[in-house]
Amino acid sequence: MIARGRRPVERHLPTEEAAALLDLTRELASEELAPRVNAYEAESRFPREVFHTIGRAGLLGLPYDERWGGGGQPYEVYLQVVEELATVWATVAEGVSVHTLACYPLAGFGSDEQRDRWLPDLLGGELLGAYCLSEPQSGSDAAALTTRAVVDGDVYVVDGTKSWITHGGEADFYSLLCRTSDEGSRGIACLLVDATTDGVSAAAPERKMGFTGSTTAQMRFDGARVARDRLLGAEGEGFRIALAALDGGRLGIAACAVGLAQNALDVAVAWAGERRQFGRELREFQGVSFMLADMATGVEAGRALYLDAARRRDRGEAFGKSAAMAKLFCTDMAMKVTTDAVQVLGGYGYVQDFPVERLMREAKALQIVEGTNQVQRMVIGRHLTRP
Repeated sequence: MIARGRRPVERHLPTEEAAALLDLTRELASEELAPRVNAYEAESRFPREVFHTIGRAGLLGLPYDERWGGGGQPYEVYLQVVEELATVWATVAEGVSVHTLACYPLAGFGSDEQRDRWLPDLLGGELLGAYCLSEPQSGSDAAALTTRAVVDGDVYVVDGTKSWITHGGEADFYSLLCRTSDEGSRGIACLLVDATTDGVSAAAPERKMGFTGSTTAQMRFDGARVARDRLLGAEGEGFRIALAALDGGRLGIAACAVGLAQNALDVAVAWAGERRQFGRELREFQGVSFMLADMATGVEAGRALYLDAARRRDRGEAFGKSAAMAKLFCTDMAMKVTTDAVQVLGGYGYVQDFPVERLMREAKALQIVEGTNQVQRMVIGRHLTRP
């Protein structure tokens, strides 16, 4: 195995507290993630104990208000934590992003009474969340979802199936988008569902090409009785909640993509400095050095793009278009960088003894989750052409 020899990323952080937080993240990644990643991914094993560890370190509630147990950090800091985690283990970074997404409906649209009641537990580090939007027949077309919640006294009775749910069957709570009327996108509501609710169950995990340590499964709601006080926002407001949540979620995936691509770049640079061909180090060949230069440029550009979107969000500005651009560019970039890393390593890049073949498989997933990159182009195009 090659020596990583990673050069630290130059970061411009807003506070000393943020710098200390990134130092803590790197330490946790080195001590808790790095020793596990290869075995867990090879065995398709979900790292639940790792989420307990990073949760207790305060990394599962970073962008939320300290009043409810969050970290009170701006998005530009939170996303750089996600990126640092992804440079070691993308499954964990994606999990942090998904948990943050799952907490958003309560944090952003719940009443103060609901936040006081549930949010400290969701942000405290012991619980893990999942976000239930996609269905077997309505992935990108979220407004076409059919999972239904019918009022029965003081509960909603929920029936339907959600698909492609990250942490499905592993999560402690689910932010569930469901239909309460037939008014299209205006007939959708959001419920906070406890995983122990009768009638809530997970199908067998999907057998995926990448992110094998991250459990993805269908979630089934079969007459699940959810108390009406678990409605977040108003009935009919669910689609707006879903879109707002996804804007932030897309930035989490962009940060994951940059971290994953940085990992692949680090491996390729180290390999090119150690591997010798025709009596010279591989990096001395212009064809290889130009490839590494393009890879590094893509990583830096992706980082700048997602940070720009994050800073817009932190300033309270509209950032939907920027989030879509970041998700689109960073995940396409990660696919190219990881593919090029395999090429730099040659035959060694194609075998499981080295990490870049896994990173390439994982990059593919990031082009699909939180809205495919074709959907991102639709979002960007609508922003550009609206009156």
